[in-house]
Amino acid sequence: MMQRIRFMYKQFLREPLWFKALVIITLLISFIFSSSSFTEQPYYQSISKLAAAIFFLAYGMKFRRNRMMFVLFCIGALLCLYLSWHRFEIAYFGAG
Repeated sequence: MMQRIRFMYKQFLREPLWFKALVIITLLISFIFSSSSFTEQPYYQSISKLAAAIFFLAYGMKFRRNRMMFVLFCIGALLCLYLSWHRFEIAYFGAG
């Protein structure tokens, strides 16, 4: 297990700067806006899910040679997009 984590970390360090920035920023946005401080604002919840979808899609594209990983990451991205849209509808049209 530790070897896989080390491998993934070394792989991450070899990525281009724009990819590292995209992954780190989307992960931070997802964590921050899904925290308990923003639970009452559905717009922030929607942004959090959208950032998670971008994160999953970015890593899905990196793993596109491994079909199973690619499919799993794409399913995660689609699920996050659906949840993001659902939260946006709640924020825009109100609960109901």
